[in-house]
Amino acid sequence: MQEQSNSKNIFEHAILERGFRPFFLLGAIYSIISLLIWGGSYAGHITPPTLMDDPVSWHAHEMIYGYTMAIVAGFLLTAVANWTGGAPAKQKHLASLCAIWIAGRLVINFDFGLADIAILIIDGAFIPALAISLSIPLIKSWNKRNFIFIVLLTILFICNIAFYISKEREPLYVAILIITTMISLIGGRIIPAFTVAALRRSGVEAFQTPQINMDLAALLSLAFIIIHLTILGNEGIILAVLGIISSAIHILRMRHYHTLKIFNDPMVWILHAGFSWVIIGLILISLSAIDIVPFSMALHALTAGAIGSMTLGMICRVALGHTGRELKADIATTSIFIAMQISAIFRVFGTYIFPEYTSLWIVSSTLLWSLCFSIYILVYSAILWKPRIVSTRI
Repeated sequence: MQEQSNSKNIFEHAILERGFRPFFLLGAIYSIISLLIWGGSYAGHITPPTLMDDPVSWHAHEMIYGYTMAIVAGFLLTAVANWTGGAPAKQKHLASLCAIWIAGRLVINFDFGLADIAILIIDGAFIPALAISLSIPLIKSWNKRNFIFIVLLTILFICNIAFYISKEREPLYVAILIITTMISLIGGRIIPAFTVAALRRSGVEAFQTPQINMDLAALLSLAFIIIHLTILGNEGIILAVLGIISSAIHILRMRHYHTLKIFNDPMVWILHAGFSWVIIGLILISLSAIDIVPFSMALHALTAGAIGSMTLGMICRVALGHTGRELKADIATTSIFIAMQISAIFRVFGTYIFPEYTSLWIVSSTLLWSLCFSIYILVYSAILWKPRIVSTRI
């Protein structure tokens, strides 16, 4: 085995070969910086470098439109090339997208004396640029099945604009549910396929069970929750019923995912863990709607739990698979998958069960998250930076 050689042209470097390479690295780095700032802020030691008046809104916005959107961009830019068979966004095109994302982070975190409308335009430019980059190959190949991602990105863009205009957090809540919908949609496709493939490699006879109607029902159930959050807010018996129905549908989907058979394969079980956090989050939405638990528990089950687990699992898997490496978790990778679950448990349940130690739970959770992505960078940055491994066998 040997690695392909790099061109001296900076835009032909391996890091700009596929969307996952720069965006996974940028997202990981930014998540560490923003979480450490947030943890230090919550502990009273750091003032967030933000133009927003509310540090909580800054934290929520940047975890959605900073970290998560970087990972979503890396995944979709890579996946669309596979879905359509077209050329991937790379080199100058990819570098331009990265520059737009970085510009958004800069204007959010530093005071350049810009007007509010300028900050909105600069930060808001990334999703339209990404959507256009995805739309061109999808339309050319008329890949109708995946047009839904353009719709979801459009709604995320609208939520970002609404947040800037209203200065309220409700648009961010809707954005979290949109990303949850992406997890539900993508998870329903890849988790059964990856699980069956892994089981067969280990000698276990397993098959995928098509459940198109159930997959559609899951998306519709999330759509109703999003509509309720948009129009009626995050309280009421209707939302409680919608949350229970959606969680039940997602549980029924998982019954064919062979979850109990994959605990010996971390590269697979981390995806099941992320999907399970979606179910937990939906149940907590239902309970919070009738004032049994705080709404923040549901939000962090969907963010620290579902988004954290699913994105970490995918950025490891894609980095290995798309660079020609074996899809096998080493000790470091397995450790960060476990640490991510502990981080989510601390953030979701620790602050509720022992509220007198809220600061300790939050700081501990942010430190664990930051540790996970620090180890990811140590292990995977060379993989993302170097060319794809190619076989030298004749």
